[in-house]
Amino acid sequence: QVQLVESGGGLVQAGGSLRLSCAASGSILGIVAMGWYRQAPGNQRELVAVITSGGIINYADSVKGRFTISRDNAKNTLYLQMNSLKPEDTAVYYCNLRRVIANYWGQGTQVTVAS
Repeated sequence: QVQLVESGGGLVQAGGSLRLSCAASGSILGIVAMGWYRQAPGNQRELVAVITSGGIINYADSVKGRFTISRDNAKNTLYLQMNSLKPEDTAVYYCNLRRVIANYWGQGTQVTVAS
């Protein structure tokens, strides 16, 4: 019912910035939260940032102060502004949409940070 498409990944130097976008389509009513997760090779998928339907935001400690999550409800789009990027941020970043009954995932977008 829901389709999520991420974009904006790429290769950047340490200290640089990227903005990821997630365009949602389909049956997107009744959203509890949307967020960004990432997974590096050999690691578990981890939470980066989430924003609830009520506007409550949580960040992973490793990105707090550097990343900003936001949404544009009119465009059905979720964003992740990433500043002061570090090599440790290298991962595939996934968009997530959560309802009470289900989770939906995008295909992911690769972010690579070179030192």
